[in-house]
Amino acid sequence: MRRLTRPGWPGNLLAVAAGALTTLALAPFDIWPLALLAAGFFYAGLRHLNPRQALGRGWCFGFGLFGAGTSWIYYSIHHFGGASVLLAGLLMLAFTAAIAWFFALPAWLWARWLRRNEAPLADALAFAALWVAQEAFRGWFLTGFPWLYSGYSQLDAPLAGLAPLGGIWLISFSLALTAALLYNLPRLIKGRRPGFIAAGLLLLAAPWVIGIALKGHAWTSPSGEPLSVAAIQGNIEQSMKWDPAQLNAQLALYRDMSFSTKRVDLLIWPETAIPVLKESAEGFLSMLGTFAADRNSALITGVPIRQQVRHEKRYFNGITVVGQGDGTYLKQKLVPFGEYVPLQDLLRGLIAFFDLPMSDFARGPADQSMLQAKGYQIAPFICYEVVYPEFAAGLSARSDLLLTISNDTWFGTSIGPLQHLQMAQMRALEAGRWMIRATNNGVTGLIDPFGKITAQIPQFERGILYGEVVPMHNLTPYLQWRSWPLIIACLLLFGWALLASRMAKTV
Repeated sequence: MRRLTRPGWPGNLLAVAAGALTTLALAPFDIWPLALLAAGFFYAGLRHLNPRQALGRGWCFGFGLFGAGTSWIYYSIHHFGGASVLLAGLLMLAFTAAIAWFFALPAWLWARWLRRNEAPLADALAFAALWVAQEAFRGWFLTGFPWLYSGYSQLDAPLAGLAPLGGIWLISFSLALTAALLYNLPRLIKGRRPGFIAAGLLLLAAPWVIGIALKGHAWTSPSGEPLSVAAIQGNIEQSMKWDPAQLNAQLALYRDMSFSTKRVDLLIWPETAIPVLKESAEGFLSMLGTFAADRNSALITGVPIRQQVRHEKRYFNGITVVGQGDGTYLKQKLVPFGEYVPLQDLLRGLIAFFDLPMSDFARGPADQSMLQAKGYQIAPFICYEVVYPEFAAGLSARSDLLLTISNDTWFGTSIGPLQHLQMAQMRALEAGRWMIRATNNGVTGLIDPFGKITAQIPQFERGILYGEVVPMHNLTPYLQWRSWPLIIACLLLFGWALLASRMAKTV
């Protein structure tokens, strides 16, 4: 084992395997102890490396994590992007190799400035701070890729109670801290310093005791009576989605399924359920608005929207409300290559993947109002937006109810859609609010304030989901304080580590 944590290819190979282990800790596998094991291997593998060696070791860990955890990207590139098996594989490898640097650079920083092998408690705390910092950084840099955070492994595990306190960030911090402390425990005991042993055991146990104690605690309370919901899952093939010849059939499908529903307060259609510009579907929406109003219902649907922005017309991925509600929302967090193409002047036309339908969307403004339905504020998230913790918290704090609509058909039978669902569940848990999730081909579901799915339609089935959601008010500590307490703590830990490292070099 000691050889595997030293410089050289055995340790690098173990790092690749450790990174891949994290995927098994997340949906749909949910073997949550593997998240601890993966972080522990990463920590152990960096202890005896110089900065250059740590850079390579961190890259290997990231390559294993993203290679296994984002394999669903290959499905999209090959099946819907028109790339051959070889080209899709090469693009997937290039993507994985690029984002693996999100672990390589923190590993270099760790070995260069932050590592304190002589102080196991301080070392474990600094490692946990760096772990959560790299997760936050890759959720922000170049619009971000906030996927595969280790904290999602705890959705149904002991640390779930920490989510309303400090969000996914506090859970990830606690996992990394626990992994490092477990590795250092023999050294703490061998040191025979009672104060340090007691502090180590306290830091080791506290997150788990608090997480278990707060699991199921209600931080929010109902702000009104339950609302009845009908969410429609059309299960339309992606190859038909943007085919003009299939437009009338798709509109008729959602219309007829809506006409057949029971009377409900909220009728929900998925992302781009209307696959034509809103201005071209005004008559259709007006008819459905009348239908919903007659039933005292609000119909909420995804629809592309064109608006004049300065001197040009821009296209947006949007949500609109008709009937007993009001509001339009324009998506702010866009999917690279799916909704916009970076460096499009260079890439468009090279292969079909860079010319996917509706890949020229613009980003919606940040100061948008919530959707209004049945007198309540609804925070809207379109597809990818729900995976951004801080962004979601900002909207959730202004709402009574959460709504996410999506079209995960792009990723077929891969693990991607189930990872996406798990992240939506975590947003509900962090906010202490009910969430409605409506998708084209699954999983459509209702999620309670504890992150539990109360009703769902399986993937790849056409159907109508009925259930109830409850508008909630009050704020969880995370919505009230966001990640600022943890940010301050991490900055103090970094400062402590840097100061100690500098003092050690001058002695």
